Amino acid sequence: MSILKIETARAFQPLLQPARYKGAWGGRGSGKSHFFGEFLCEECQATKGTLAVCIREVQKTLAQSSKRLIESKIEALGLGSGFKVFNDKISTPGDGLIIFQGMQDHSAESIKSLEGFRIAWIEEAQTLSARSLSLLRPTIRAEGSEIWASWNPTRKQDAIDGFFRGPQGAPKGSIVVKANWRDNPWWTDVLEGERLLELERYPERYDHTYEGDYARAFEGAYFASLLSEAKRKGRIGVVEADPLLPIRAFHDIGGSGATADAYTIWIVQWVGEQIKVLDYYESIGQVLAYHVNWMRERGYEKVINYFPHDGVNDNNITGKRYWDHWAEAGFKCEPPIPNQGRGAASMRIEAVRRLGPKMWFNETTTEDGRQALGFYHEKKDETRNVGLGPDHDWSSHAADAFGLMAICYQAPAGSANFNRVIQYPGMGYA
Repeated sequence: MSILKIETARAFQPLLQPARYKGAWGGRGSGKSHFFGEFLCEECQATKGTLAVCIREVQKTLAQSSKRLIESKIEALGLGSGFKVFNDKISTPGDGLIIFQGMQDHSAESIKSLEGFRIAWIEEAQTLSARSLSLLRPTIRAEGSEIWASWNPTRKQDAIDGFFRGPQGAPKGSIVVKANWRDNPWWTDVLEGERLLELERYPERYDHTYEGDYARAFEGAYFASLLSEAKRKGRIGVVEADPLLPIRAFHDIGGSGATADAYTIWIVQWVGEQIKVLDYYESIGQVLAYHVNWMRERGYEKVINYFPHDGVNDNNITGKRYWDHWAEAGFKCEPPIPNQGRGAASMRIEAVRRLGPKMWFNETTTEDGRQALGFYHEKKDETRNVGLGPDHDWSSHAADAFGLMAICYQAPAGSANFNRVIQYPGMGYA
């Protein structure tokens, strides 16, 4: 067995011990990827014949993988004689192998090709779906096998974050470390200059980028200032429904497939000049009955439901329209909002911004939704520095449902039922 002596930052030293699961999370500049890249080379050199796979959720080309990083580590460590670099893989001593794959392309059958692999390193693990994690874990099952993950947390709901940092804690026997820029003993003046520039220019995203905090707001996000103002003016806190006024649910349609979009629901009540945002729901890959059960468990059987134009689309499992499913389940449903055509996303964004000063958020039950709203941002062509409209990512589904609410909103004075004469049934006299 050949042993390499590699200087390791103190934050990562616990990861040198054997463990089934190892995780390193934190912000930019901590050296997470560099540590795992070197450690992988060391493991392949020390244990001949090691089979290892470097994984991302989506990997369309090898340029999106860690292959170049590992190649640089092989050269820096002087391992060129035992490692051979090919276009799509790296051979290691003793007929070992390092390959690079995207989990989104795998099925329950194709993932079996990884059986016998001893190490799986999940890069950018915050993007890994729950489906991919559930496929990978039982596949990497060789004796002494290990699954590594490195990530900068985005949301509490991310599968990898829930696995290592969720309410149940990390799996027994696993090793998890937090590492940020201040844990990097090789921090340079150039890196420090970039960090300070980020703090000065983009304070709303600094904590996520450099301190490993969850993403609260994306620089240039459409609703970042709206949420900041709501927090500053005390409109995020304990918000309760008026028991005498209707509650409304605004949906964005998702699917039930493994790679389907999220299904999101905002629970809102219009009270005088206030828009009370009471609750938020999101799930991925679940059948409609799952969403219905959530509504019933939360006591929302009597809410008025609003759907986007695709509410009349057929469900991909039952073949029945989404709107019909909810109506047949006993929920009151307004007709789906017609397709607003070109510029619909911009209309929703402007409607939300216009109504921002009226919005009050119940803090605990809308946290996940507010996080999505704070991240919802414009996609840009970096080459031409031009905007391409809203980026369709994990945050867009919450934003679309919220925008639907803003489009549907009617001020009380403009509502047909506002100030109407109340007709009491004839009950006789006492």
